[in-house]
Amino acid sequence: MGKVTGFLEYERLEEGHEPPQARLKTWKEFVITLNEEQAKVQGARCMDCGTPFCNSGCPVNNIIPDFNDLVFHGDWRNAIEVLHSTNNFPEFTGRVCPAPCEAACTLNVNDDAVGIKSIEHAIIDRAWAEGWVTPLVPAVKTGRKVAVVGSGPAGLAAAQQLARAGHEVTVFEKNSRIGGLLRYGIPDFKMEKTHIDRRVAQMQAEGVVFRTGVLVGAWPADSKVTNDAKEAVSAEQLKAEFDAVLLTGGSETSRDLPVPGRELDGVHFAMEFLPQQNKVVAGDKLKGQIMATGKHVIVIGGGDTGSDCVGTSNRHGAASVTQFELLPQPPEQEDKPLTWPYWPTKLRTSSSHEEGCEREFAIATKELIGHKGKVTALKTVRVQMQGGKLVEVPGTEQEYKADLVLLAMGFVAPVGSVLDAFGVDKDNRGNARAGTEDLTGYKTNVDKVFAAGDMRRGQSLVVWAIREGRQAAREVDTYLMGRSDLPR
Repeated sequence: MGKVTGFLEYERLEEGHEPPQARLKTWKEFVITLNEEQAKVQGARCMDCGTPFCNSGCPVNNIIPDFNDLVFHGDWRNAIEVLHSTNNFPEFTGRVCPAPCEAACTLNVNDDAVGIKSIEHAIIDRAWAEGWVTPLVPAVKTGRKVAVVGSGPAGLAAAQQLARAGHEVTVFEKNSRIGGLLRYGIPDFKMEKTHIDRRVAQMQAEGVVFRTGVLVGAWPADSKVTNDAKEAVSAEQLKAEFDAVLLTGGSETSRDLPVPGRELDGVHFAMEFLPQQNKVVAGDKLKGQIMATGKHVIVIGGGDTGSDCVGTSNRHGAASVTQFELLPQPPEQEDKPLTWPYWPTKLRTSSSHEEGCEREFAIATKELIGHKGKVTALKTVRVQMQGGKLVEVPGTEQEYKADLVLLAMGFVAPVGSVLDAFGVDKDNRGNARAGTEDLTGYKTNVDKVFAAGDMRRGQSLVVWAIREGRQAAREVDTYLMGRSDLPR
């Protein structure tokens, strides 16, 4: 490494943030990217550790020590080349990835991990500013046509790789804008949608065709998932028109809360609430938007989606926000000798929590209470772990005032109608059944139909979706051409 003793000399520097009261007044991003000198110093902390566990901790296998070293030496142009060699969209992951690479960092054994995510963020932002991100148009066209169903991170990554291999790629998206859950699930204060728009422009220049407002197959009448489709195409049409079809939809069936009072007004899935606000920020006019303004909000679910509901509710001007988590409060510091280099369970406080939120752990909702058909409170009970199971603690029943209840308990499966339309076999979780082995990788039971991303592996991270999209693109390319030069 350029600075062999850097990890001994320099401390980790976190990216800056605008103060909570300032950022609550806007839907803009508030993270302050490292400047050139700060990024250089942070790159110097990367150890010459011999076996860089960060590479395998990263789902897309970013070549992390190499771009850290290049940043340290001021070679930013080659740093973005190294970063792009494994990751199509580092501006997405540099903003919303939880950074499992940092958990796997060798320095994290007994010190603060290298700030890999912040360095990645700095590299890609500079690359866009310098004009280094340009279309890569293939020199030769293959004449093969591929349909990609879904324009989330898996679909976009696959489409870009396949277009660069020379195939004619068409992306079908049921909503009016490209991006999938990147567009409609992640609030703008975490990732502004201009980042998606400029990637779409790059991909169009590379030959990718985007068709928005197009539904593939039928849509369940009772689905709560956002759907702006103006036209529909059948699975038979796609199989007849294209040489291969890749299904990359998200895991959009939300986990429900089967308790008395679930039918009351004011109880909504997170994915009813969050997409509406993203559409409003984009300039859409909505009737009956779900608003938290002046309300006592309860968010049920302690993950990232729940945190996004907290941040959105605070920006609406909620009277109070409380987040429930069924499991006990995790330790503030993980047992590193026990967990490293794997992703540890520990208490994580998001920027949305810092903006104002009460957090309740080891709590279960027993009943939703209402008046005149509208939710007014929740009846809860404390739970504890006994014999590997969560059991109720007698005498701990309590009521919480609630005008708006947001269910953010995760997602159980993709919307099954797309898979059903193609006749794709499902696993026991309702996901597309497709392995990742060579030759048959990402291939479903239906001829020339492949599946990747959340639709195949279930609810996961943006970075895992990008990995699956890239790998599936290689398998589709191999299926079409008999071989592939695309990276795994």
